[in-house]
Amino acid sequence: MPIHRLGLFRATVGAVIGAISGAAFAMAVRALLGWSVWGTPEATEGWSAVAAVFGTIGWMIGAGAMTDWWSWMRGAQSGEPDHGDPHAPQWPRYFNYDSNHKVIGIQYAVTAVLTLLIGGAMALTFRLELAQQGIQFFTQGRGDTYNALISLHGMIMIAGNLMGVAALGNYLIPLMVGAPDMAFPRLNAFSYWISMPAVILLVTAWLVGGVDHGWTAYPPLSTRSGLGSQFFLLAIFIFGFGSIVGSINFLVTIFRLRVPGMSLFRMPIFIWGMLATSLIQFIATQFIAMSFLMVLFQRWIGLNFFDSMQGNVVYYQHIFWFYSHPAVYVFVLPGLGVISEILPVFARKPLFGYRWVALSSMFIAIVGFLVWAHHMFTTNLGGTLNTLFSVTTALVAVPTGVKFFSWIATLWEGKISFEVPMLFVLGAFVVFLIGGLSGPPNAYYVADQPLHDTYWVVAHFHHTMFGGFIFPFIAAVYFWFPKATGKMFSKGWGQLQFWLIFIGFHMKTFPMFLIGLQGMRRRIVDYSEPGFGTYQLITTIGAYLIGISFLIFVYNMWISVRKGAPAPANPWGSRSIEWLTSSPPIDQNYARLPIVVGEPYDYGLPGAVYAQYSTAGAGDD
Repeated sequence: MPIHRLGLFRATVGAVIGAISGAAFAMAVRALLGWSVWGTPEATEGWSAVAAVFGTIGWMIGAGAMTDWWSWMRGAQSGEPDHGDPHAPQWPRYFNYDSNHKVIGIQYAVTAVLTLLIGGAMALTFRLELAQQGIQFFTQGRGDTYNALISLHGMIMIAGNLMGVAALGNYLIPLMVGAPDMAFPRLNAFSYWISMPAVILLVTAWLVGGVDHGWTAYPPLSTRSGLGSQFFLLAIFIFGFGSIVGSINFLVTIFRLRVPGMSLFRMPIFIWGMLATSLIQFIATQFIAMSFLMVLFQRWIGLNFFDSMQGNVVYYQHIFWFYSHPAVYVFVLPGLGVISEILPVFARKPLFGYRWVALSSMFIAIVGFLVWAHHMFTTNLGGTLNTLFSVTTALVAVPTGVKFFSWIATLWEGKISFEVPMLFVLGAFVVFLIGGLSGPPNAYYVADQPLHDTYWVVAHFHHTMFGGFIFPFIAAVYFWFPKATGKMFSKGWGQLQFWLIFIGFHMKTFPMFLIGLQGMRRRIVDYSEPGFGTYQLITTIGAYLIGISFLIFVYNMWISVRKGAPAPANPWGSRSIEWLTSSPPIDQNYARLPIVVGEPYDYGLPGAVYAQYSTAGAGDD
């Protein structure tokens, strides 16, 4: 296919045209008003903001994400959602606007991995600086380079994780509930394509001066920093829009498109996790979007929401963390759902306490909205609020403990098979458990005071994110790889990747816990204590082992897609209904309508059946 016919190429051209048009329009307006159009920070920030917005719109138009809606606005018919040409080569579908949920899921997955690699490369760069005491690479005159790297690393990794969640949800939800596609296929494609310019803006922030305020973008620093901060803030605002519309699609699909017989308590646990996640995204994402937009308005037109004299900088933290703590569960709940989904398959036992595990996801989602201020114990909230948020934070451990006890009971006396997906599930179990045990000290404000800004928090957060999502995400990719591609991956490369990332991760975080307890502050480019150098070196070596493991992961996926052995119809012996259809599935997923007739996790029980095909065709229902 000629490159000019690819949606990605047309989107790029549209973004360039849109950005140039926006910049020219903003400059013309400024000139008519008698304002400067060049040479001052205010002028540059003004026209670049308009250019970024117009560029995003141009990207969407060029990609074709607005075509059908434009037809409706003109009173024309748009036809069925574009699912691509089934007789054409398959690879161009992944570079074009395509409303099929499986194509979008793979688009999200590839973009997520690329984004994680970019964020990880930034971490490996500043890790080299930290491996030894003193300034090695970032000279004193370029101290902001470290701040830019560590700030963008944090937010780029979060963006990558969010796209990983979207990848799993998009690919698996319709297949696991028996739907032919998402409830709103066009909106589904829209949510992916609007995420792309957000990621581009986020990476571009590095090229226009970087950011120096950390991934949390706390004012007043974020209101006074350079042009890179504006791109950073705009990127997350746009990204949040895609998250909201995506969550609406997930919710409607789960509630409205389940196959006959699949009641709520016959749904897979992964679907329960995505249901809880989607509720969080739908309710809370606008808070981070609005907090960033308020900072932008303070930068642009002087609305002093967070000015220390006329506003209150602590208000920003309340708005930001009201989203950003529940956002942790946006990653964790799908990850824990993956663990509960895969564990009984390879233990060959029923999932213990299915209903309690399902409801625990919803309880975590609810309580997650009541704990945000434990990130703010050092802002002098007062004894009453500190105590209240300590109690609510402790409550989150209850439903999380339900999941751990379920997993232990499921493993107990099971016929465990240590396939590659199971290795990553067990690794996630260990990593997330340490993350959970290291969290309570920060849940109580007395202990949080000395630990709050130390490497202890960095280690805890990485355990939560890796154990709660990164390990389960890799497990999910390996588990459903045969379904998505019809090929088997290399077990040898998969096992090597697991041991590298598992060993490397703990080499990275255990020294962080130790130096955190000794008072090592986070977010600093140098340190004076000579003894910390050894710990930082070990941490850096561990980080590089993680980086190598991800390169092996990418290589394994690439070579397996091209040369992997054909996959059996159901290589893992799963009971879930997506394994009833072909691998890879047909465009409409099922040639005949599946019907759920039993319980989802009755592994090892003779004669137990979860789902079967109906005698009617899918189009006859």
